[in-house]
Amino acid sequence: MDLVQLGVNFFVALFALIDPIGNIPLFAAATSDATSTQRRQIAVYITIFAVLFLAFFHVTGLSLLRFFGISLPAFRIAGGVLLFLLGLDMTRSDFLSVFAGMEGGGASDAGSYARRRFEKLLVPFAMPLLIGPGAISTVIIQAGEAQAHGWAGHIVGLCAIVAVGLTMVASFFMSGALSRLLGKVGMAIVVRVLGLVVCAMAVQFVLAGANESTRGLIRPAVAQPYTHP
Repeated sequence: MDLVQLGVNFFVALFALIDPIGNIPLFAAATSDATSTQRRQIAVYITIFAVLFLAFFHVTGLSLLRFFGISLPAFRIAGGVLLFLLGLDMTRSDFLSVFAGMEGGGASDAGSYARRRFEKLLVPFAMPLLIGPGAISTVIIQAGEAQAHGWAGHIVGLCAIVAVGLTMVASFFMSGALSRLLGKVGMAIVVRVLGLVVCAMAVQFVLAGANESTRGLIRPAVAQPYTHP
């Protein structure tokens, strides 16, 4: 596999796993009371975190998980539990109540507001919803393939991560238009529907983790749906 194919494959796989376009409604709901400037700053903060986090795993590989004695299946199950709690909040209560007391301010305090909202969104939105075990394991696997090309392979991999980050921030910049289009009632409906989807994703994470850590406990067609005849 040459460097161009390596970079393109990595970008496509990582983009599909992070799915920034599919997460626009969630980002719009979580920043519905923010101004356009504040929303853009939050998007930039989340993107910078995601790029640095993925780049760190691209460089270190499994070293960090090995240091703590954590397997990828265990990480996947833990991520599924966090996502399930997020999905329950979205379906059973007002999702925006999580961010109560953080009303948007003027341009002068836009930076401090964006930092506070970013801290709220770090877990579980940025991780593990955006950066889940699938994205991390993909980065680690790609880093192993890049070793055959030396430093050039790692540079291509890092460029692919940055490219995904650019699509992420561009997607979140469009969330303001979605909020205005749907309105408060429309966003509430979308968030509750997406809450059910997030709960299903969480259960799928747990099933996949259990399948990887056991032998024959979960049927392959359930652990990895639509990949088996």
